[in-house]
Amino acid sequence: MGLSWMAWTWPTAAFFIFVALCILTMGVWEYLSPGGGPRHGILGLETTRGDRLFISLLGSAFIFLAWLGLMGTPLWAPLAIAIVYGIVVFRFV
Repeated sequence: MGLSWMAWTWPTAAFFIFVALCILTMGVWEYLSPGGGPRHGILGLETTRGDRLFISLLGSAFIFLAWLGLMGTPLWAPLAIAIVYGIVVFRFV
């Protein structure tokens, strides 16, 4: 049966597994160290770890969609851009 019931590809499944692992990791981190120390970033917003995870995942989705719309495949370059974007969000936002 595999993934054919929903017409998924393995990269799509890997993406959703990655998102689930991010949420699971963030949940364990929050359990071990509650609160996460909200801080003010360059946007002037007070954000927690969960907020920064959401911002980085949402921004990464837009990076990939823009790349697909403007450049097409392959998707290695937007992956690198999204990783750098996620690091910047967790460090400065």
